[in-house]
Amino acid sequence: MSKTTLLALLVSVLVFFSALGQRNKKKLEVQPPVEITQNPKLVVGIVVDQMRYDYLTRFWNHYGEGGFKRMVREGFNCKNHHFNYAPTSTGPGHASVYTGTTPATHGIIGNSWYDKVQDKEVYCAGDDSYASIGTTSDVGKMSPHRMLSTTITDQLRLHTQKRAKVIAVALKDRGAVLPGGHMANAAYWFEGDNVGKWVSSSYYMQQLPNWVIDFNASNKIKDYKKAWNTLKDISLYVESGTDNNTYETPFEDEASPVFPHATPNLLSKEKDFEILKYTPYGNSITADFALEALDKEGLGTDNITDFLAISFSSTDYIGHKYGVNSKEIQDTYLRLDLDLERILVTLDQKVGVGQYTVFLTADHGAINVPAYLKDEKIPAGYMDMDGMKTKFTEFLKYRYGTTDIVKNISNYQIFLDHKVIANLDIDLDDAQEEIAMELLRYENIGHVFTGYQMWQNNYKKGIPYILQKGYNQKRSGDVLFVARPGFATYRSTGSTHGTPMIYDTHVPLLFFGKGIKKGSTADRTEIPDIAPTISTLLGIAFPNGTTGEPIGEVLE
Repeated sequence: MSKTTLLALLVSVLVFFSALGQRNKKKLEVQPPVEITQNPKLVVGIVVDQMRYDYLTRFWNHYGEGGFKRMVREGFNCKNHHFNYAPTSTGPGHASVYTGTTPATHGIIGNSWYDKVQDKEVYCAGDDSYASIGTTSDVGKMSPHRMLSTTITDQLRLHTQKRAKVIAVALKDRGAVLPGGHMANAAYWFEGDNVGKWVSSSYYMQQLPNWVIDFNASNKIKDYKKAWNTLKDISLYVESGTDNNTYETPFEDEASPVFPHATPNLLSKEKDFEILKYTPYGNSITADFALEALDKEGLGTDNITDFLAISFSSTDYIGHKYGVNSKEIQDTYLRLDLDLERILVTLDQKVGVGQYTVFLTADHGAINVPAYLKDEKIPAGYMDMDGMKTKFTEFLKYRYGTTDIVKNISNYQIFLDHKVIANLDIDLDDAQEEIAMELLRYENIGHVFTGYQMWQNNYKKGIPYILQKGYNQKRSGDVLFVARPGFATYRSTGSTHGTPMIYDTHVPLLFFGKGIKKGSTADRTEIPDIAPTISTLLGIAFPNGTTGEPIGEVLE
C-alpha cells in the first residue's frame, strides 16, 4: 500500500469517527421543549354592552394611554368584526361570544321569546327552580339552562378537571349567567331598586361568600350616588351632538337632559340604586366588584388558567336613554377607558405583566336615533307597529276567518298555530308565504322570510344569511321580518338595536396579552370566532356547538 493511499484511508477513518462523535453528542444534548399551547394564568373576557366599533375611533383622541389605546397598541385589533346573526341583543350576544356559535345552535334567540312548547314567553336566564342568594326578591332566580351548548368557560373547567376557577360579573343577570356557562364557580349581578347589592343564584351557591357580603355592607356602592358631570370640559366633546336636544330622555325631575345630572334620586344614599345603571358609575361599580373578585378568589395565582368574565352594562342603559350621538355616551366611554386602565394595571400587579390574556368585544351595536337622522334628511324613522297590527288583524280575519292562526309576535318574528292551520286544511309553507307577502306590503318593512326558506336554503351572505344564523329550528318563528335601514321599533328618544343591519352588527374585537400578536386586520371576523380563538390559545377543546373559526393571525 502506498503512502498516499494509507494517508487517505486514515483521513477517512478520522472523518467517520468525528461524524459519529457529533451524532452521539447531538443525541446527548437536551432538546428544547415544544410549546403546544399558551398557558396564561388568567383569561379576562370583557363584553361592553352596546359598543359600536366607531366608539373606538370616534373618541380616540380623548382616550388615555392605558386603556383602549394600550390594548390596540400592544395587542391585536379586528377592525371589521361583526355579528353574523340577528336578533342582535344582549342575551344572544353574550351566549354567542362564549359558545362560539349562534342562536341557530345555542338556542338563545332573544332576551325573551315565545316558547312554543310551554305556550308562554320565557326569559333567557330565568329559572324558577333556583332561589335568590343575597336577596329576598326574585332577581336571583336564574341559571344558564336555556343555553343548549357549552362555553369556553365550561371547556376550561372540563379540561382542568374543574381546577380552573371561573367567575362572571355584570350588572345584568344575563350578562353574567351566560358567559359563566354551565359550570361557573360563581356568577354575580347587581340588584338595583332600593337595594343596591350584588346577588347570585342557588344554581352556584347556597350563600354569598364573606367577601361579597363585606363588599355589599361597605359604602363602595353608596359612594357612587353623586352628581354626574363631564370628565373633561364639555366644550371639548366636539365628537358628539349638542347637550340639550329632543333626541334624549331626561332623568326624572330633570327639565332637560343636560349636564350636570344631579336629581334627588341620584343623590340619595338610601334609595333608587337602579338609577346608577344609567350612569357611568354602574361600570365603575362593576370594575370595583370584578377586581375584588380577582383578589379575594385568588384568580391567576397559580399555573392553572382561571377565567374572569366581565360585562359592562351601563353603556347599554345610557345608549338607550341618550342615544349614539349624545355627550353622555362620549363621557361614558371616556370614563370606561379609565376603568379599563385600572383593570389592566391591577392585572399587571396581581397576575403579572405578560401572564394574562384579555379579549374585549360587544354584545351588539346600536342605531343612531332615527328622529335625529330624519331631521338630518337621512332616510330613517319608526315602524308603526300599532298600525301594522290593525292591518294585519284585518288580513287574518279576511283570509282565514280567525286571528287564532297567530299565537305570538315578538323579536321580529311571527309564531303561527300549526294546529289551527292544519284544521283549516292549509299547508304550513303556503300559510307562511301568504303572511310573508302580506307583511312585505307594509311601509318600512324591508325584508320578509319564511321559516320554510330558513329550512330549505343555505344562505352565504346578506340579510338572509344573518337571519338564518339566528334561526333555531325548534325555537324560532314561522315568519321573520326586517325593518328598512334606519328604521326602528322604539320611542323617538335614545338608541336601540336588534336588527341585522350593519350599525347593529359592527362591534370591536381586541385581543391583548400572553399569546397575542401585535397587529390588526381589516378582514372580516365574526362573533363566533372568539371562542375557538381563545380555545386554540389555551389548547382546550372548542365549545361543543362551535361554528366559528380560530382567527389564526391573532395568535403567536
